[in-house]
Amino acid sequence: MNTPASYASASLYVGDLHTDVTEAQLFEIFKQLGPVASIRVCRDAVTRRSLGYAYVNYHNVLDAERAIDLFNYKEVKGKPIRIMWSQRDPSVRRSNVGNIFIKNLHKDIDNKALYDTFSTFGAILSCKVATDEHANSRGYGFVHYETQEAADTAIEKVNGKLLNGKKCFVGSFVPRKERSALDEIDQKWTNIYVKYLDKSIDDDKLRIMFEKYGTVTSAVIMKDDKDESKGFGFVNFERNDDAQKAIDDLNDKELDGKKLYVGRAQKKTDREKELKDMFLKIQRERMSKYQGVNLYVKNLDETIDDEKLRQEFSVCGTITSAKVMSDEKGASKGFGFVCFSTPEEATKAVTEMNGKMIVNKPIYVALAQRKEQRRQQLEVQYATRATGFRMQQTQVPPMYATGGPVFYPPRSGFVQPIYPQQMVPRPRFPGQPQGRVPGFQPIPGFVPPQPQRGQQKSTRGGKGPQQRGGQVGPVPGYPGIKYNANVRNQQIPVIPQGIIPPPDIQATNSAERKQMIGENLFPLIEAVLKGINQQDLAGKITGMLLESMDQPELMQLLDSPEALNKKITEALEVLEAHNATQKSNEVKPDGNATPTPVQ
Repeated sequence: MNTPASYASASLYVGDLHTDVTEAQLFEIFKQLGPVASIRVCRDAVTRRSLGYAYVNYHNVLDAERAIDLFNYKEVKGKPIRIMWSQRDPSVRRSNVGNIFIKNLHKDIDNKALYDTFSTFGAILSCKVATDEHANSRGYGFVHYETQEAADTAIEKVNGKLLNGKKCFVGSFVPRKERSALDEIDQKWTNIYVKYLDKSIDDDKLRIMFEKYGTVTSAVIMKDDKDESKGFGFVNFERNDDAQKAIDDLNDKELDGKKLYVGRAQKKTDREKELKDMFLKIQRERMSKYQGVNLYVKNLDETIDDEKLRQEFSVCGTITSAKVMSDEKGASKGFGFVCFSTPEEATKAVTEMNGKMIVNKPIYVALAQRKEQRRQQLEVQYATRATGFRMQQTQVPPMYATGGPVFYPPRSGFVQPIYPQQMVPRPRFPGQPQGRVPGFQPIPGFVPPQPQRGQQKSTRGGKGPQQRGGQVGPVPGYPGIKYNANVRNQQIPVIPQGIIPPPDIQATNSAERKQMIGENLFPLIEAVLKGINQQDLAGKITGMLLESMDQPELMQLLDSPEALNKKITEALEVLEAHNATQKSNEVKPDGNATPTPVQ
């Protein structure tokens, strides 16, 4: 084999690698032919999973040449690897000089067989048979020669010849963009596609069926592995007018009890584009038809079906459809759609039904949106929140956000922060003890409001917290309790009676929603506990409620003082029982005390 002068760097490209192949395994293979300078398996930057190719660099060009001769298409972990000279100049690959395309290949022809067949005409830079997801040949491939003269010779010698009993086509490779441009210029198509044919129709009968419309150059019935008809075929006319005449006359015509489909033969990409355009057109028409009248309803109880959903919303107007979405087992997914006859009725339903309790769950009602609109809205909301978070980060030094300095390993990529053992972050909530209550885990990332600079707490003389830097006003539904509008409710307002949070809060992820709800629950719980001199437990009880309750139930606590007081009482009972259990474990049967193990 003659080594091209442009590849004197002795650098090889190794493709079609199994994803489990490592640099060490490749080194054991390629070091047999000479000293290896370096080996690198290319990996995904995020997952670090192999991309299926690698680069092997030798010190000697002759060693690299021998590696191509001896190891090309060698099986490594059950997959034959493909080796070629590494081309660092992309202009050579994009020029398509010496690149040929082969189609109608036999399924048994693989990369090695194709390489052996075409290597007799010149030096090959790369050779590949296209395969599907199951590694089966698609019936076509590509060969890239070093020179255009070698490519021309291969086209001349092999085009139209039999390879493994099948006549193959060999021609110059044309990029997809250029092929599409040529197809647009040449609209005089002559090939048509026929399906829903009876199994008894063969090539001759198909030709006879279409010859009355004009001169037929070819007619073929597609067959399976058992040489039986698949029920469809192709007919090629000499003139475009004859093909169009056959389509107009035979399409949707019944033959042997079956309605035929006759249309222009298209490439797979063209059919997919046409179907996609048709689907988008139907979707746009449907959305414009139901714009302003179709409602999205979520947080539905699993017992609510289509009829129950229709009954609940029928008080707002005439319903054209009501549907609860279900999974493959028929179980409710907890959301559905209700469509009204007029936009006015839909607006009334959103106003009156949003937040209504149905089977002990407050439902969420809003106008239905397309997926693209929801995605854009969420992106805007995320960007707004991220900007606010960055502004907060610039105001508060990071070392005080977690209770101590954070150390990161000196390497790129996202890593979890590493805390020194002697630096333990302080509790998430003010006054929260270090021990944990069994069954309750703190919400990751939730940090309740901390006292601001200049804000002081005092219990002398019955005085409440004195706050600075924001407006102080009463909490709706909680007489006598006040909050700082700039500190306590910087991200989410305290919810007045009978109002559910706006859709942008509903749209955030679960962790962020609970973070925002917790910032509102904490001052309310702290104020309630202050009446019984237990305000130090406000942080722990807030974390217990956030962990044990769903987001809609937590919303209801903000709206209902009675429900919140009930939950606080239950949490106090759990803490009291836990403390009693701990005390009983601290004393042995003989009365000698033993230290409580560190959790």
